[in-house]
Amino acid sequence: MNKLLIVFLLFFGFTACNSPSGESAGDTTEASEPAGEAMEETGESDDWIVLFDGEDASGWRSFNGDSLPAGWVVEEGTLKSLGHGGDIGGDIVYGEREFDNFELALDWKISEGGNSGIFYHVKEGEQYAAPYYNAPEYQIIDDIGFPEPLEEWQQLGADYAMYTADPEKKIVKPAGEWNTSRIVFTEDNAEYWLNGEMVLNFDPWSEEWEKLKTEGKWKDFPEYGSNKSGLIGLQDHGSEIWFKNIRIKEL
Repeated sequence: MNKLLIVFLLFFGFTACNSPSGESAGDTTEASEPAGEAMEETGESDDWIVLFDGEDASGWRSFNGDSLPAGWVVEEGTLKSLGHGGDIGGDIVYGEREFDNFELALDWKISEGGNSGIFYHVKEGEQYAAPYYNAPEYQIIDDIGFPEPLEEWQQLGADYAMYTADPEKKIVKPAGEWNTSRIVFTEDNAEYWLNGEMVLNFDPWSEEWEKLKTEGKWKDFPEYGSNKSGLIGLQDHGSEIWFKNIRIKEL
């Protein structure tokens, strides 16, 4: 055999053996970015509807409005509140469709001393100055760094002003760290999850629920919690907060 041919065959065999298994020598594809915590927790499924893809805020607009308010921006893959809102004004809704029974999952982080929330079953109208006039709220707040004392019904993971989250099950992270929240809602049961733990569950529209509503903060809000379907909303309560991996599944 020609000496030149032997050298060529030996060289070719050496380079082929040193290529990674299953990968051609010219393959330069990089590994994909890790999934967000909410996506890891819920898993991949065709049943999930993406409400925010990290690229643009399509479908989101101001409550009782027709466009995204200036206090919200898309920043580095997150939907961010700049903290321009207050008790009234600044909140946004996903206006493309309503949901009744659902599982909602998202990741979020909040600024020090911050306050926000997740609304569901939101109805709009001139008679409602803010989503909380009729919509329940999963409370998001900086339990650790909030500048004033908080009642249990005001704390992270509560069904705001109705049911309190179990402090023994809550994994509370400092401001600036990512958290995962889930709401699983049906007419028979509602579950609030925080960082992989169910911190609260209750029976919507039960006798206990009605008593809490009529004797507490919502006694002067007759339409609070009465809707069995509605929009998903996010609260701007004057704090910077970041959301990502927002998705929902109908149940």
